[in-house]
Amino acid sequence: MSFDVICFDCDSTLSRVEGIDELARRVDLFEQVAALTNAAMNGDLALEAVYGERLALIKPDQAAIDWLADLYIREMVEGVSDTIKTLQDNGKLIHIISGGLRQAILPLAALLGIAEDQVHAVDLLLDENGDYLDFARHSPLAVSGGKARICRRLRMHHSSLAMVGDGKTDLEAKLAGAYMIGFGGVVKRPLVQEQADVFVSDASLAAILPYVL
Repeated sequence: MSFDVICFDCDSTLSRVEGIDELARRVDLFEQVAALTNAAMNGDLALEAVYGERLALIKPDQAAIDWLADLYIREMVEGVSDTIKTLQDNGKLIHIISGGLRQAILPLAALLGIAEDQVHAVDLLLDENGDYLDFARHSPLAVSGGKARICRRLRMHHSSLAMVGDGKTDLEAKLAGAYMIGFGGVVKRPLVQEQADVFVSDASLAAILPYVL
């Protein structure tokens, strides 16, 4: 199959880490926050039930976002750079669709040659001192069904779209007519293995290429 647009989740797909969980680890709240993240990614809780609660516990500031941006790049999944370049060389439009924090994802996107307007994630709101205020509560990506909404927007301009990701929120892209490739190279979630159109377990993201070219 061939697709005009290939969309990628970020956490546990482009990078080995779950960003908000790592921000929690940084302030000794990992177990509490990771339990909420896993509940949402496994489909046990709605994303909106945990999103604000996690950030209210962590209160990430500018220094934390800069730290996470570096971590995303250091922990890039095997094969990411080559996979993205191969897709771009074949004329594919690449988007990142993530429930993560946009400011932390943008440096990784820039490294991969993905334009800022092709990065869909949740904006963090900071004050003039760089301290945490809130997050963009209107963002569709902070609630269940948000990835389907972004995919529907993209499909208004492109006939065929694939979504690559590891969690329940990535499966939602199927509601927008996307072909969903479950990536289990970092974490294998039974729900995704069952419901994805295809599931790859390889540690390298390059394992998706036969399904999108």
